[in-house]
Amino acid sequence: MSWAAHELESYILHKHTKVKVSYLAILLGCFLPDMGTKGTVYGFEIGSFSFKPENAWDYHRGWPGVGFTHTLAWGVVLALAVLLIFKSREWALGLLIGQWAHVLTDCFDSVGVMLFFPFTDQHYSTGMWAYAAQEGRYGDAAAYYGSLGLAWDLFWLAMLAYNYRSLTAKYFKQHVYPADPAWGWLRHRVGLSDRFLLALYHAYFLYGACRIFAWTIWAQTSEDAPMDWKWGGPYWVDKATVEHPPVTEFLANTLVGLTGLVAFCWVVWLAVGRRLWLRTPPYAEVEFVRTSVPRPRHSEENDEDGERADDGERDDAASAEAEPGRQSPDRA
Repeated sequence: MSWAAHELESYILHKHTKVKVSYLAILLGCFLPDMGTKGTVYGFEIGSFSFKPENAWDYHRGWPGVGFTHTLAWGVVLALAVLLIFKSREWALGLLIGQWAHVLTDCFDSVGVMLFFPFTDQHYSTGMWAYAAQEGRYGDAAAYYGSLGLAWDLFWLAMLAYNYRSLTAKYFKQHVYPADPAWGWLRHRVGLSDRFLLALYHAYFLYGACRIFAWTIWAQTSEDAPMDWKWGGPYWVDKATVEHPPVTEFLANTLVGLTGLVAFCWVVWLAVGRRLWLRTPPYAEVEFVRTSVPRPRHSEENDEDGERADDGERDDAASAEAEPGRQSPDRA
């Protein structure tokens, strides 16, 4: 599994997405497949209760297990749920992009993912580095940062350095803040300052970049984890793998899985997705500005007209008093 790559790729994905999309949704999507599974795959204890899967890779990436969280179809289901419940195009699309990025990134370890599940349980893996979750959290970290997993994280860090404009305050104000109502809610309802919002935006860049070097230094100084940058390393860990079928069967499974996924997406779009999308307007960020109402200004000419009117009223009153026998037509 990847480590810091999931934090860093979110910035690059947002920058190169040509439609309005929520950065926070992309970030959440990049984390979502592991949020409920990575903690349990290592095992845990709560009082007298303990849980540890017998085969971590089967539980984490297979079926039966929680491997469905690392599939493309699951991202479509989550995006549809967000569109239905929260009625936000920007969050639905962002969550889909982030979840798919996580799935494709995890194809590079020795176990890979069931990309087209449930239409096929075929795993797709490049075997670039060893999957070692069965060694526990620290064993997994030592294996990852003692192999080409480190090169993978450094690649994403270099990509983000190349796209450094996505980290600037100008980019945040022009592209990130206006695309997501969550930032406006944090600013107006919670009362967070613009500087604090920008710091929140930078948080996972700093977290991801720092833990690359922190875990690498720890693995090389505190653990017996010599660096091995051979394909599929490190050699010193008992890595998990999956059996791949012959080429013809692999291609047949891929054709079935890809066809099933496309058909599933098309049916979902025609049945409910298109209607929900059209009923959900795109978010438009609006700033409320309090303005004062100007008081009417009286010119000297208006003052003179007012004085003339007052004089006319006084003359009429005097005439009425001088002619007591004169009555109005109504009283006659």
